[in-house]
Amino acid sequence: MDFQSYFTDRLNALQTEGNYRVFADLARYRGNFPRAEHTNSAGTQQDVTIWCSNDYLGMGQHPDVLEAMHNALDRCGAGAGGTRNISGTTHEHILLERELADLHEKEAALLFTSGYVSNWAALSTLASQIPGCIVFSDALNHASMIEGIRHSKAQKVIWQHNDMEDLEAKLAAAPVEAPKLIAFESVYSMDGDIAPIAKICDLADTYGAMTYLDEVHAVGLYGARGGGIAEREGLMDRLTVIEGTLGKAFGVVGGYITASTELCDFVRSFASGFIFTTALPPAVAAGARVSVQHLKKSNKERIAQRARVAEIRDALNQLGIPHLPNSSHIIPVMVGDPVKCKFISDSLMEEFGVYIQPINYPTVPKGTERLRITPSPVHTDIDSKHLVNALSMLWSRCQMARNSLAAQ
Repeated sequence: MDFQSYFTDRLNALQTEGNYRVFADLARYRGNFPRAEHTNSAGTQQDVTIWCSNDYLGMGQHPDVLEAMHNALDRCGAGAGGTRNISGTTHEHILLERELADLHEKEAALLFTSGYVSNWAALSTLASQIPGCIVFSDALNHASMIEGIRHSKAQKVIWQHNDMEDLEAKLAAAPVEAPKLIAFESVYSMDGDIAPIAKICDLADTYGAMTYLDEVHAVGLYGARGGGIAEREGLMDRLTVIEGTLGKAFGVVGGYITASTELCDFVRSFASGFIFTTALPPAVAAGARVSVQHLKKSNKERIAQRARVAEIRDALNQLGIPHLPNSSHIIPVMVGDPVKCKFISDSLMEEFGVYIQPINYPTVPKGTERLRITPSPVHTDIDSKHLVNALSMLWSRCQMARNSLAAQ
């Protein structure tokens, strides 16, 4: 087999379809987020404003977080020095796990190197180690959850997205005595819709199922202390496992689960994705801990973010630019064509200094390509006006081109 030709052909096909991904070479300006320097393929630099970051509240630039990381770096050095089992458990890891358990009102927490790894390791361990476990997975669950369930080799049942009738029918069809685990998310990252957590918990109680909730796109953002949608709705005590990330609203990197002491210890003892990987650097753990502590007490970031989101949505409505309605902080501007989506993204960057990454297949289904906008409390009124004006001009340009083609 000519391996290189095969690789080239597949990559060329992606480019033809408009689904080839190009990384933006960015250097964020410390203390001035969402500003960054972009270096294009020709080596030319320009200042840009980022409108698609998952650093939802700008905590990756917060002075208290940076100070905590600097102090930990000076105290402990760069790396953890090993896996958690072999010299890699530092006091910063212990303190952070305590903060996270407290955030979700659980007995314990367990840190992982990313949100992807925490989902993959926890779900694969629980589903594989519990004899005869059946996993009921929402159809739009994140790839990390899907991979964890698949790796477990446990029986899986996929239920239609946020459809309680379908979930109940599938639970009712399963053997009564079989252990069951319902896996779902609170805020779904691409559409921005929110799961009916209380109804899922009701079904879990009725059918004797465990619940596994991914709050990755909600922690820090919702609830009185940033505990997520489950905290906002007073449901944390009804969930078996709450999983989250440190790499989005908390502004650093890493993932975690919170649950009972026994469940966390069980995953710690059996999850290969935890046992055989080097621990997070102590400085990262220290920064994350301070970020969590800050957002437990401060609500101003969340209030400012909600105001900015509402402002952008209102402006898009006035312009007639289609975006999915939802009650979250994520604004999916629907384009529906991969080539057009990339054209708008490229034009925003090159002409207006606005960076919004195109979201194409396989992240979203073909025909639902979009620009995923995430307004933050650190975007200014000037930033918002500039974004809306740029989108308006490009949308009009695309419409004119479409009308011209239709007339030919």
